[in-house]
Amino acid sequence: MKRLYLLRHAKSSWADPDLSDFDRPLNSRGLRAAPFMGSLIASRGLLPEILLSSPAVRAAETARLVKESAAADFPIRFDERIYEASPQTLLYVLRELENGINSPMIVGHNPGIESLIRLLTAKIESMPTAALAVIDLNIDSWEDTATNCGTLIEIIRPKDELAFGAGG
Repeated sequence: MKRLYLLRHAKSSWADPDLSDFDRPLNSRGLRAAPFMGSLIASRGLLPEILLSSPAVRAAETARLVKESAAADFPIRFDERIYEASPQTLLYVLRELENGINSPMIVGHNPGIESLIRLLTAKIESMPTAALAVIDLNIDSWEDTATNCGTLIEIIRPKDELAFGAGG
């Protein structure tokens, strides 16, 4: 049994129209939501062993803020394939993981994150920015990751959490 955490990057800024999509940073809401989710992840014992992140600025900032606010020592590994990834590409990323890792987190983008949830669990779920999906996979080896091998345990959305919802 493996556990997979899927985190959509926090809210990004559209303030500078000259920036490429890849270079867009977090906006003020994203700069609040990412550390909030890191603290929540730590308080609920949902810490990954490794964080695999898109190198896009908004995803990289989300990954770093989550790690910092969780006060965790898991490594962050940036993988260019996660940026604008299809669910099939995300499957390849998972299948290449070392089997000693039992609980990775991917920080990525929609529609890939929502599509991967559907592929792994047959569930259709909304993943707004900074939302976390927790999926248990009925596999012993990452190379066995396949369609419908997972069970969706929960989705945590910042706006649904009282402490964050009060602050907006």
